[in-house]
Amino acid sequence: MKALKELYAYRQMITSLVRKDLRGRYKGSVLGFLWTFINPLLQLLVYTLVFSVIMKNGIEKYYIYLFVGLVPWIFFSTSVTSGSSSIMQSKDLVKKIYFPREVMPIACVTSNFVNMLYSFIVIFVVLIISGVGVNFIALIYLVPIMIVEYILSLGFALLTAGLTVYFRDLEYILGIVTMAWMYVTPVLYDVDIVPEKLMIFLNLNPMTPIIVAYRDILYYKQIPQMGTLLQALVVGVVMLIIGYIVFRKLQKGFAEEL
Repeated sequence: MKALKELYAYRQMITSLVRKDLRGRYKGSVLGFLWTFINPLLQLLVYTLVFSVIMKNGIEKYYIYLFVGLVPWIFFSTSVTSGSSSIMQSKDLVKKIYFPREVMPIACVTSNFVNMLYSFIVIFVVLIISGVGVNFIALIYLVPIMIVEYILSLGFALLTAGLTVYFRDLEYILGIVTMAWMYVTPVLYDVDIVPEKLMIFLNLNPMTPIIVAYRDILYYKQIPQMGTLLQALVVGVVMLIIGYIVFRKLQKGFAEEL
């Protein structure tokens, strides 16, 4: 509770860092903040061309099926990779003034989360235009699954941010790990095509229940199974606790290592 109160006292610092990151992403570009919407639209156009014209898939409107799983995955993978370098990129600030070091990974994940929310505006527009539509009752469950994914992403960001200070190569290794991780997560394919003997490994993946829940809500327009939500929540909370404990232990030596 003491740590939470301290983080709450620095909420304005977190907000300022998030705003700075969002404004700085496309600073100097002609279209500026509009790239937040243009990027997912361009991705959708590419997927539509590839999977609806060139490589036809048996899944109906596969480009939408892929898109609703890919946007949450991009948020998670970006949070892990960019979160790992959050302390390193602010090393001058960390060495000069005191503030809860957790502020940096929290601001990084929150910034990526806000960016994902903007991408969801594009998703909803596409769902309506394509005729897939939405189930407003199922959409109620979208908020808790987003919160669970945020918790999971923050847990990994805290863990990797602390470890990267001592092991600098981790920042580059994570780029390869997250790329491989996507292929063992049901982003590009349906869970049903996975052989039974490999399902145990798929179920050990903390992102599996989250992607499945997103797809249930947005593509299948149905309420996700409670078991899926509970599994995602438990894994997310456990990962957050582990990430926080490791980060707190490692942060004692940040000043010396930086």
